[in-house]
Amino acid sequence: MINRSIMSVMLLLLTTYAYSRVTLPAIFGNNMVLQQQAECNLWGTANAGREVKVSTSWDRHIYKVKTDSNGRWELKVNTPSSGGPYSISFNDGTETRLDNILIGEIWLCSGQSNMEMPMKGFKAQPVEGAVEELMQAFDSSLRLFTVKRNATLQAVDTLSGQWQEAEPVTVRNFSATAYYFGKQLRKALNVPVGLIVTAWGGSACEAWMQSDWLKAFPSVKQQITLSDVKSLQQRCPTALYNAMLNPLVGFTIRGTIWYQGEDNVNRSGNYAELFSTMIRGWRKEWKQGDFPFYYCQIAPYDYSLIGWNYNSAMLREQQMKVEKLLHGVRMAVLMDAGLQYGIHPRTKREAGQRLALLALSNTYNIKGLPDFATFSRVEFKNDTAIVSFDRSKEWVYFNDGPESKLFEVAGEDRVFHPAKAWVNRNKVYVKSDNVKSPVAVRYAFKNWVKGDLMHDGLPVSSFRTDDW
Repeated sequence: MINRSIMSVMLLLLTTYAYSRVTLPAIFGNNMVLQQQAECNLWGTANAGREVKVSTSWDRHIYKVKTDSNGRWELKVNTPSSGGPYSISFNDGTETRLDNILIGEIWLCSGQSNMEMPMKGFKAQPVEGAVEELMQAFDSSLRLFTVKRNATLQAVDTLSGQWQEAEPVTVRNFSATAYYFGKQLRKALNVPVGLIVTAWGGSACEAWMQSDWLKAFPSVKQQITLSDVKSLQQRCPTALYNAMLNPLVGFTIRGTIWYQGEDNVNRSGNYAELFSTMIRGWRKEWKQGDFPFYYCQIAPYDYSLIGWNYNSAMLREQQMKVEKLLHGVRMAVLMDAGLQYGIHPRTKREAGQRLALLALSNTYNIKGLPDFATFSRVEFKNDTAIVSFDRSKEWVYFNDGPESKLFEVAGEDRVFHPAKAWVNRNKVYVKSDNVKSPVAVRYAFKNWVKGDLMHDGLPVSSFRTDDW
């Protein structure tokens, strides 16, 4: 019969053994993708003071790191060019192993409902082309990770989610915008692609920011309580950064795509600086320099249907400004892809593909792709306004004919009148019989409009030449 002292020692050893296994955050799991040709960050926990050995199958290298007093450890592993599947083992006396790992391109995908909207759509709100897409959505080299919704008062280190291979059952519940983005990268680059979606419908830009970043914006409430988080959730300042982004910070990525802004339409005046501050903050926390950041301009929609007496063109204007405020930031225009009676456009293919267009052109340096033309300047000659554009080597044109009815002009009285607009070479000429001496021009500067000004197959953003 085993005496009690021996039994106690055995129980202690068993307890130590049970708790010695390396624990990894959910973002590190089977089926994941790691960024190629990079020093990728890995981290986790084990018993305090233990040595953890990390072995990567692609080069059979063994990395060693010692846990700190809280049991946390972190290190960087070198990744090769795209390939796989590979495995990684973590050993502090007991092995933890991750399998079916691919090396490729990693993109973080964030925002509100139009980023979150899954391929199956929302209730009675379908995604155009989803039936056909789901029948062919088999790609074992496209890997998907969706962060479960969560909002917290304080920053946390844990989140819920798992890596999955793209197939109909996983794509059906995955962000349609992000999926189309990733699918296009897969086709163009022929490397594995990993997409991490952290998004929540109705979320405010302020919710994805740290408290310190918001100090520059006095209008944002900073005395945040637990009741604020419970009641406001996705609109509560800092709450989504704390719960849905902070646990991802440091996971090595190529860049970010973003689709948000609808919730900020009713306070659009400071969005350019707010959004720019958020991007700067994310880049600082990630410590990867100015990683690429591509975002969708919100699509036209009739906001009066939800009782908002605000012109969303003001928010779109603020979004345009961000391109000029930061390096490595570009905007995908969706003026032709809105839905008058729905804030969730069905055309998610256009959103995802246009984000991919920006990435392929600007991050992966693929030549020969079209670009989004932008308003440059206006010149007034007698009764006619002459509008010029940048990034428009192929000349602008109207999608539905030789003229457009989406332009307005105003004189010194600041009253806008519908105008006739036509194109000559690369300029738009605008004129109204009601305005003899125009001083300002606006194009599609309304909540709901189907944009018709195009360049090289892509829409041009709504714009105005005044600041009234």
